[in-house]
Amino acid sequence: MADLSSNFVGIKSPNPFWLASAPPTDKEYNVRRAFEAGWGGVVWKTLGSEGPPVVNVNGPRYGAIYGADRRLLGLNNIELITDRPLEVNLREIKAVKRDYPDRALVVSLMVPCEEAAWKAILPLVEDTGADGVELNFGCPHGMAERGMGSAVGQVPEYIEMVTRWVKQNTRMPCIVKLTPNITDVRKPARAAHAGGADAVSLINTINSITSVDLDDMCPEPKIDGYGSHGGYCGPAVKPIALNMVAEIARDPETAGLPISGIGGVTTWRDAAEYLSLGAGNVQVCTAAMTYGFKIVEEMKSGLSQWMDEKGYSSIDDVVGRAVPKVKDWQDLNLNYVAKAVINQDDCIKCGRCYAACEDTSHQAIGMSEDRTFSVKDDECVACNLCVNVCPVEGCITMEPMAAGSVDPRTGKTVEKDYANWTTHPNNPAVHAAE
Repeated sequence: MADLSSNFVGIKSPNPFWLASAPPTDKEYNVRRAFEAGWGGVVWKTLGSEGPPVVNVNGPRYGAIYGADRRLLGLNNIELITDRPLEVNLREIKAVKRDYPDRALVVSLMVPCEEAAWKAILPLVEDTGADGVELNFGCPHGMAERGMGSAVGQVPEYIEMVTRWVKQNTRMPCIVKLTPNITDVRKPARAAHAGGADAVSLINTINSITSVDLDDMCPEPKIDGYGSHGGYCGPAVKPIALNMVAEIARDPETAGLPISGIGGVTTWRDAAEYLSLGAGNVQVCTAAMTYGFKIVEEMKSGLSQWMDEKGYSSIDDVVGRAVPKVKDWQDLNLNYVAKAVINQDDCIKCGRCYAACEDTSHQAIGMSEDRTFSVKDDECVACNLCVNVCPVEGCITMEPMAAGSVDPRTGKTVEKDYANWTTHPNNPAVHAAE
């Protein structure tokens, strides 16, 4: 059996599945249920300092985006950090960590951008026995208007400054949670690294409005006839998060910086993808809120089975495996040629591939009178659209042409020459260098 145990910046947990800082980790009752269900760790919902009270709305807090089958694809939330008293949270954290010493318990923090505020709250968290802190530099609504959350996370100089304050005033590992609401995520990651962060976690929620009530002409969720922007999360944000994780993992300036991957993790496969792109563990929120805490059992069993099948004995064997294969566009091999192939035995003659290609792509699929669909190799540019719109998995595949064969579309000989692509005259990067 594969070993799912995790050691993330010295924080040990029986598996790499943590609950993210969010409503599921807001109180002792929830966290105990999560640990009983099998979660490896939690990041306690963000604590603030004593000061202006945090008051959450008492109306709807979530907006939603659904797929055609009403499967939840994304949530938009306008909830703030915890509105429970600091001393209550601290007492509960201490009790939970005492009773579950083998689980990871990290505390999310957000206080004013002042060194005194951070120096005051850190020893209080240390006294609970928590394993580490996560600095919430990502929340895009409510707290950002107070000069916290993403208001800090969008300024690399602030990230470095606050991270350094934290590292100077606590023995606990420090994870910096990054906002995706920024042009280049590498810059805040570099700042966190420069400030001494032990790790970064990403992504926090994306600034969004999910829908508008066209009768009331009001963004949803509605609070007394008005709406506001909120933070978007769930399966729909996973592609954005994967790219940002990969960007940090392959950036020479943050090489080796541990990453906790967040954003749309719903299945074991999602987790494996994050791990392969450099994340040391994953944090989950929307999936737990949609299906309940026991979904972690499917995640653990699926990841374990896949690792066994692939011969991976530990999480470390998976982390970063795909990073070397993430390239900038100009480094891709333009001599590689593939063509679409339709398996007629699997085809249900729906015509989606034909309609998509004929109307919006390269007119590379023909249709006979009996609705048999075939690929015109001399027109196919291997765009993959037909594969993506086909409702039958595996019916249409992209097959590479053998080296030495002639591409009927261009008349050029296929050169499957990966090793020499970096110096090949067809590579735009070579011309740029010249």
